[in-house]
Amino acid sequence: MKGMNKNDQSLLRLERAADELRRGQPVVVNGDAGALLVMPLELANTPALDRFDAMTSGSFIMLTNNRAMSLKVAGEDWAAVRIKRPGWMTAEDMVAMADPTLDLMSPMKGPFERLNHPDTDLDRAAIKLVKWARLLPAVVAAEISGADAYADQFSVDIATVLEADYAQATALRQVASARVPLAGAENTRLVSFRPTAGGIEHIAIVIGEPNRHDPVLMRIHSECFTGDLLGSLKCDCGEQLRGAIKAIEEAGGGVLLYLAQEGRGIGLISKLKAYALQDQGYDTVDANTRLGFDVDERVFAPAAEMLKQLGFKAVRLMTNNPDKVAGLERFGVTVTERVAHKFPTNPHNEQYLATKKAKTGHIL
Repeated sequence: MKGMNKNDQSLLRLERAADELRRGQPVVVNGDAGALLVMPLELANTPALDRFDAMTSGSFIMLTNNRAMSLKVAGEDWAAVRIKRPGWMTAEDMVAMADPTLDLMSPMKGPFERLNHPDTDLDRAAIKLVKWARLLPAVVAAEISGADAYADQFSVDIATVLEADYAQATALRQVASARVPLAGAENTRLVSFRPTAGGIEHIAIVIGEPNRHDPVLMRIHSECFTGDLLGSLKCDCGEQLRGAIKAIEEAGGGVLLYLAQEGRGIGLISKLKAYALQDQGYDTVDANTRLGFDVDERVFAPAAEMLKQLGFKAVRLMTNNPDKVAGLERFGVTVTERVAHKFPTNPHNEQYLATKKAKTGHIL
């Protein structure tokens, strides 16, 4: 890590910790008042649990309050909830506890016992770390001490995890730019932004030659593989993407920021799990919270940083979501106007859009 600044070094450790978790390996999360060894619940298997138990004692389950409530665990509105690990619980039971799409196939044995342990920064960091790894926010964990005993396990400190969203946004750098003529917007340039310590890239789609002195017409568009590429009818994302490009071209130029925030920030696999829950009768909001996530996990700091690097200080934002307006302004971008951006419903997304209007404040 020679030559990297402290911020980049921290983000590199975070990405490496996330990679370990995605491989089902335990990771140490360090805090000033202690440390936790954590392993993703959805990747639990018997050999991995045996190794985990050989390294620790007194392990427990940790979930978000949203997932705990769906399992009928009485909560205290703590962001992270510790739950006693029952002696009968197998690796298969743990996977089912983390993944609500298995609730009907694997009825939970419960009831589960909440441990009286108010959430701490350490607990919140452990949960956020598995979210960062694009895994379900549930872990088997144990309090540990004695760094030498865990020297073989990758470690990360809580500040690195809890401050990651904003640290990564400020570390974005332009790494490639090319002219890419689009259908209906031939004078278009794509500019890619990558965190200097690694991570998923975001793309700015610059249409025409927008004036840097006036508020630019723009849209923040979170990637949607199913809607943007496959033309899924479950959402309106594909229509919003193509409609924004058309509107910006007709206005004489502007910017569309294509952010790597699939499924409101939960990732493609978890989004597909949310779709499976919708097939069971849950709406789009309840599906996300039943998985253990917040209703919307996105942070708009990367969008603000991209705009600043492109030279735009004020925008006319195409959105139906007031949270995007607040999200940009929070990070220093002036939103002079919210431009409505809605499209007709179809039988497959009618309920989805109605839920967004009723539960997430979308102006539809």
